[in-house]
Amino acid sequence: MIERIGEFFLKHFFFCLIGLSLFAPLATQATQVKYMGRWYEIAKLPNWFQRNCAQNTQATYQLINPAQIQVLNQCQTAHGEMIQALGMARPRANGQPAQLEVRFAPSWLGWLPIVWGDYWVLDLDPQYQLAAVGDPSKKYLWILSRTPQISEASYKALTQRLSLMGFDVSRLEKTTQN
Repeated sequence: MIERIGEFFLKHFFFCLIGLSLFAPLATQATQVKYMGRWYEIAKLPNWFQRNCAQNTQATYQLINPAQIQVLNQCQTAHGEMIQALGMARPRANGQPAQLEVRFAPSWLGWLPIVWGDYWVLDLDPQYQLAAVGDPSKKYLWILSRTPQISEASYKALTQRLSLMGFDVSRLEKTTQN
């Protein structure tokens, strides 16, 4: 049973990470509302749990209450099929505003620490239009935007900042958004 839970979590970790990306730096409900809505994946470090995502990867957030954010992640396979995962995000117990936890396991398993994944907002522009999210190990990284495409100048500036944080930005894969 524990192995199945762990496998389920790992399969959906990508969605966990995207789900938390935009809400960690939020201290008040009014600020959280700015993050609600749709975000598009611009680029990511390759990972096995997104292996079937070929294009149009995005996340939609809905504020449930100040401590809960519903996360709907989706992407399109190479064959045109949509993959979706519904999850829940919450602030980490340490109180750091840019650090969240997310789960895509059923709510009745929420008491198990293994179903929650760390997700940190690493970079966020003042207009809440462009964000970088990842984890403290630097194994995972996503660049997200409110729009399906961003300028090359914005991308380059963000990747330079991420490189200074220790991320291997040469491994980033850009995401096709139609």
